[in-house]
Amino acid sequence: MRDVVINMQNVTVSYREDVALQNLSIEIKNGEMIGIAGPNGAGKTTILTVVNGLGRLVRGQAKVLGHLMSAGKKGRDFRLCYKTASLRKLIGYVPQGCSVDPGTPISVRDAVMLGRYGRLGFWRRPGRDDWQVVGKLLEMVEISHLAERPFGHLSGGEQQRVAIARALAQEPRIMLLDEPTTYLDWRSRQEILQLIKQVHREKGLTTLMVTHDPKDTFNFCDRVVLLQQGRVAAIGPPAKTLSDAVLRKVYGESTICCQGGFY
Repeated sequence: MRDVVINMQNVTVSYREDVALQNLSIEIKNGEMIGIAGPNGAGKTTILTVVNGLGRLVRGQAKVLGHLMSAGKKGRDFRLCYKTASLRKLIGYVPQGCSVDPGTPISVRDAVMLGRYGRLGFWRRPGRDDWQVVGKLLEMVEISHLAERPFGHLSGGEQQRVAIARALAQEPRIMLLDEPTTYLDWRSRQEILQLIKQVHREKGLTTLMVTHDPKDTFNFCDRVVLLQQGRVAAIGPPAKTLSDAVLRKVYGESTICCQGGFY
């Protein structure tokens, strides 16, 4: 039986007057691939924030890889900050895609190396072993031929491959992906999703992937967490959780689902 590596119990997170998560409880086991879906403002990204040790809990507690975070802890407490830094070394994070200035003076190889500093610390310089790790990751995500190209000159799909390699460079146990296919065309979306699946399997990761469009998670994840207004509306295998009936309930009766898509 696989160990539980993420355990959130009655977690409530709010930003000023807006409640992002309300009494949310979920358990995620080692090696699971979890899709997190729901309408805008449902709390999808906030789950990643809590797992990453950055969410301030109003109520409840979250335990991630043995690190306990509870409501009432002061954000400026040195011990808490130290524990958070220790936790984040074990977590790789791929943010939503964003445009990069073509003039950004950093190569693809160096961009991936930035992820390595989570283990090295900013006061240490990378050695031969570190560059070998980066080289293998470039091969894994199939961009070795782009190693010396300026990062800002890449296409959206290529930039996402760099982001995934950078997250892997710190050798995480958990991978968090926040809408990794945003702004990509259909072909690039499919290629990135297949890469995520490959990386998850080969690295033996526990992976949480947020998606705005639930069709991304069909036949892809072990389980899907479907959120609505900060609460779990449904959780389970994709085919069951993302049924037409459940999606209509969460997204509204006007949503017409056809073969896993929205029209």
